[in-house]
Amino acid sequence: MAEAAVRYLRSAGTAPTAPVEALPRPELRCVGEDERAPVEQGEFRRVMGSFATGVTVVTAPATDGETAPAGFACQSFSSLSLDPPLVVFMVGRTSTTWPRIARAGVFCVNVLGAHQGELCRGFAVSGRDKFAGVAHDPAPVSGSPRLAGTLAWIDCTIHAVHTGGDHLIVVGRVEALGTNEEDLPPLLFHRGRFG
Repeated sequence: MAEAAVRYLRSAGTAPTAPVEALPRPELRCVGEDERAPVEQGEFRRVMGSFATGVTVVTAPATDGETAPAGFACQSFSSLSLDPPLVVFMVGRTSTTWPRIARAGVFCVNVLGAHQGELCRGFAVSGRDKFAGVAHDPAPVSGSPRLAGTLAWIDCTIHAVHTGGDHLIVVGRVEALGTNEEDLPPLLFHRGRFG
């Protein structure tokens, strides 16, 4: 959609000829202890669960001193920019996997198919070897685990990290990507369960 809009603007002679300057960054701050949340957390989760999302597993290679790669199930993933090619995912600040990905400086997003619900559950828990028995090979640029049988993979370097409440917003620059040749349905998460 964005690419079509740029083509249209260029054909109409109204596309910007120079790069567009970014807006100034907004002031970032934490919610104060004396500030009441505008909505109850359970209600927020229930209503937001009405929005179906795809499911991914974000992986990173083991760094010095680690014996296994890192990975976690993530449903907060999206494309962000065509030029440069950027993607974004969100991760909780309390995640024990995120620091390992941050140290690696790279990651691979594995887009799961409907047949991979059990694989997703395995990456959604902490405190065990998530890669035990999971077939994977290294992504071509980062070396992050590229899981077998996924619908698509996106190999990235960390471009930026921003705060967002109790989560971090991780922007990745796409270095390589690919899809599965089979036309398989995606794994969707809706109202607290796979669909």
